[in-house]
Amino acid sequence: MSQPTIVVVGNGMVGYKFCEKLVSRSNQFNIIVFGEEPRIAYDRVHLSEYFNGKSADDLSLSSSSWYPDNGISLHLDDPIQEINRIDKTVHSLKGAVIKYDYLVLATGSSPFVPNIAGIEKNGVFVYRTIEDLDLIRDYAANAKVGAVVGGGLLGLEAAKALIGLGIKETHVIEFAPRLMPRQIDSAGSAMLQSKLKQFGLSIHLNKSTSEIAGDDKIEFLKFNDDTSLTVDMLVISAGIRPRDELAKLAGLQTSSRGGVIVNEKMQTSDECIFAIGECALYNSMIYGLVAPGYEMAGIVVTYLTGGDKSFHGYDMSTKLKLIGVDVASFGDAFVTEPECRTIVFEDTHKGIYKRINISNDGKYLLGGILVGEAEAYNMLLQTVNNKILLPPNPEDLILGSRGSEVAEGAEVMSLPDDALICSCEAVSKLAICSAVNEGASGIDDLKKCTKAGTGCGGCVPLVKDLIAGTMKANGQYVKNVICEHFDYSRQELFDMVKINKLKNYDLVLDHFGKGDGCEVCKPVVASILSSLWNDVIVKQDTIQDSNDRYLANIQKGGTYSVVPRIPGGEITPDKLIVIGQVAKRYGLYTKITGGQRIDMFGAHVNDLPAIWAELIDAGFESGHAYGKSLRTVKSCVGSTWCRYGLHDSVSFAIEIEERYKGVRSPHKLKGGVSGCVRECAEAQAKDFGIIATEKGWNLYVCGNGGSKPQHAQLLATDIDSATCIKYLDRFLMFYIKTADPLTRTATWLNKMDGGIAYLKNVIINNSLGINEQLEEEMQELVNTYHCEWKEVVENDELRKRFVHFINAPEEKDPAIKFEPMREQIKAKW
Repeated sequence: MSQPTIVVVGNGMVGYKFCEKLVSRSNQFNIIVFGEEPRIAYDRVHLSEYFNGKSADDLSLSSSSWYPDNGISLHLDDPIQEINRIDKTVHSLKGAVIKYDYLVLATGSSPFVPNIAGIEKNGVFVYRTIEDLDLIRDYAANAKVGAVVGGGLLGLEAAKALIGLGIKETHVIEFAPRLMPRQIDSAGSAMLQSKLKQFGLSIHLNKSTSEIAGDDKIEFLKFNDDTSLTVDMLVISAGIRPRDELAKLAGLQTSSRGGVIVNEKMQTSDECIFAIGECALYNSMIYGLVAPGYEMAGIVVTYLTGGDKSFHGYDMSTKLKLIGVDVASFGDAFVTEPECRTIVFEDTHKGIYKRINISNDGKYLLGGILVGEAEAYNMLLQTVNNKILLPPNPEDLILGSRGSEVAEGAEVMSLPDDALICSCEAVSKLAICSAVNEGASGIDDLKKCTKAGTGCGGCVPLVKDLIAGTMKANGQYVKNVICEHFDYSRQELFDMVKINKLKNYDLVLDHFGKGDGCEVCKPVVASILSSLWNDVIVKQDTIQDSNDRYLANIQKGGTYSVVPRIPGGEITPDKLIVIGQVAKRYGLYTKITGGQRIDMFGAHVNDLPAIWAELIDAGFESGHAYGKSLRTVKSCVGSTWCRYGLHDSVSFAIEIEERYKGVRSPHKLKGGVSGCVRECAEAQAKDFGIIATEKGWNLYVCGNGGSKPQHAQLLATDIDSATCIKYLDRFLMFYIKTADPLTRTATWLNKMDGGIAYLKNVIINNSLGINEQLEEEMQELVNTYHCEWKEVVENDELRKRFVHFINAPEEKDPAIKFEPMREQIKAKW
């Protein structure tokens, strides 16, 4: 008896996944695949990586030999033109006629292109295939201004691509009143918009394009409100349309708004024909994500192999990183009061917006939105999906537990066994834990045996926590690796880089890594190199933080802030006058910060070296407000002026800040020195705090403020100044060497086995026998200090980097505008 023939129309991600699932379950079918594109299936989810150096082969979901190795006949660049349902045959463009027993339509979707006059002009593109990206890249080489029609997920991905291609002036045009209207609410969209503007994007909302004007090529856009915008190229990314034209020709039931109508088995109106992915319409909905498409593929495979599984809709929760900004929505993100109770956290300074919707009885999480920071997304989603009871203070879900720390992996280990961890590949918690119990010990092992994390990658942090939690439960050693490119912890890599005296990222990757690196390991290595060698940060081949690139914090509207160091908060009248003169000359907004120094906002990037030069001539140095390093050592006036002061806290604060200035660390460091127990310098809310006593100083460590405030803990009492500095040398160097990436001292201590008792043993009792080494290493950093601003000011090659337009270095960004505010100015955004 001959094998049944299954013809798959479409060789995209969902069509490929159907084949992969089917061959893993059965070898009783003859599988024939027709693809419209000239290449094998590739990863459209990470399509923009093509502009970051990945090749078409890198994006491919398999090798070309995978198809014949699995008995699949593949026809590329040969789309199906006709389905004859009576004869049960398909007819291809190149003349192939194939008889089928079952037909699977995985035709996907096409870009929705609005009917705009001039749409056919040169310089107008869609963003869908590798061929589209080749055309965009070639045209962008001669373009200076680009625009994207569409402010949804695909539109912002396209805008990111244009920026990556070097088009500094990029505009996003959205018909709706907010960005990403399907995923986030108005407040979240406003926060996202302000963050994107900092990266140079110009956002135009409530805009309807009426004409693409120009001769043969695009020259400007006209809008319905009688405004216009000059552009050199345009990318249309305004949504998708299901590819249902083949189904319509075959007489299958389709929707008037697009999509092949299917039942819970993914069958069309012809029971021998199935539709999956973005072409399928189930219960009046098109699912535009890859995960539900994979689920649909699995439903059809189960049916064809004699199983019983149905599709009942799909959770459209999603987490994305858009131009460096985390955006996530989960569950019922838009439900409002009185149907729920809503908790909102908003930090406009850091660009963070978090909203959670909870049931009126306070027991369950219904959904939410995260913008700017989405680390909690995976556990929040699991809390919704598994109906986990909320803690007494539900706000802890977005603010943190504020004082206590949950052990790594503990939360995820409490999930039920059937909790869906990887939605793309439908992998449960039980499947992952079982794989670890059977020998899988890392994320790469888990990907190979379960495929968890091989889709969008959003579940990887949760998978890692499950690995750690399961291994700990089994009494196994858990190795905390940096990423898939470095099979080492930060501490291990720190020591190996030091021993081998490696001084740039490429050498570190060549010696101890694999692949090309990623956005996780590059900042980590940059941090290690800075902490070891104290080289000029702008000379490194990779940086720890985006603000390091211009030695200043980028602000709303695209300008930068300048913060000179004012040790201990002490400043002379002459230096105050200089700051005033500089601020006036360059039109800067000034404000006294919480760290007892003066911040100047609104600087153009090409003015930075000139501003720094004037400040340096007056005796100022970089305040490192942009770096993962010591920021400030705050002080009260102490015994010099205050009648309650026991010791000279200002002088001691200045001495400490001068000692540790410029020292790079896994995260920022803040200190404080108070002259008495009244604590005016808030020393116990700092990474290290010193409080005067009758007999000397008390030293506190590992405190912080912010969204998860935590009091510092007492390390030593009644010590003299020299001993205090000695303990600080050891403490800071031990933290620099052993902390995980981007970990504040408070979190570092919370995760440390033995806590403050262990830390005291190391720092005071020398239990590890390394205190002399720690002191020597810190002294080396102190001895090699340099002012990073001065390095740029005195180096003509470095100064050339501080321009907005390479071919017009004196010209400022014309998009930056200012408006008056309380006798000063602020950037318009």
